[in-house]
Amino acid sequence: MREIVFDTETTGLSFPGGDRIVEIGCLELVNRVETGRVFHVYLNPGRAMPAEAQAVHGLSDAFLADKRRFADEVEALLEFIGDAPMIAHNAGFDFAFLNGELGLCGRPLVCTTRMVDTLAIARQRLPGAKHTLDALCTRFGIDRSRRVLHGALLDAQLLAQVYVELSGGRQIGLSLAADPTPAPDDFAVVDTAVRPIRPQRVFDVPPAERERHAAFVATLKDPLWGLAAVG
Repeated sequence: MREIVFDTETTGLSFPGGDRIVEIGCLELVNRVETGRVFHVYLNPGRAMPAEAQAVHGLSDAFLADKRRFADEVEALLEFIGDAPMIAHNAGFDFAFLNGELGLCGRPLVCTTRMVDTLAIARQRLPGAKHTLDALCTRFGIDRSRRVLHGALLDAQLLAQVYVELSGGRQIGLSLAADPTPAPDDFAVVDTAVRPIRPQRVFDVPPAERERHAAFVATLKDPLWGLAAVG
């Protein structure tokens, strides 16, 4: 199964209030394994960057000035995500911005039925724990030492590992097969290849041992094999 893990960085918290996406990072999973395919762009939002937002992701007006607009990258983005489920942390936030930008471009919105929210999954499976991306990385032993500032692609890469752990751990993705055939009743597939049959072992019992065994058997009263023979 193909899935897309993604994250966005923005100028603020409200698309209706005029905030825009300034970075998108997406990576592809197939059967919960990273394939190495990514989509990553910085975007010129067409507005000034608030100081509080820059403090979160470090993206300045000067850095974004020569970057392309969302409308310039939308075709490549839509081609990359295809019709796959889309995984994000606090996914409602990222979907609101993504669909807001798509709406401005006159493009169809991404249906929210494709949305997989790892924050909701973490709250359900780990009640009472901290559910930030940093906290989940710490919980699952995922190295987040490069996460000095928020970054869409880096956060998507970390989230992909968190998602795998929330979904059952590393053992669930053992191959990149596009269409794996499950074993009946979820049992593991057993190698049924014919193996050489070992020759029967022959044990040479000395005559004295045979006589001792016969004498012992003769002392048994009403042995089961005798009753079976009578019946």
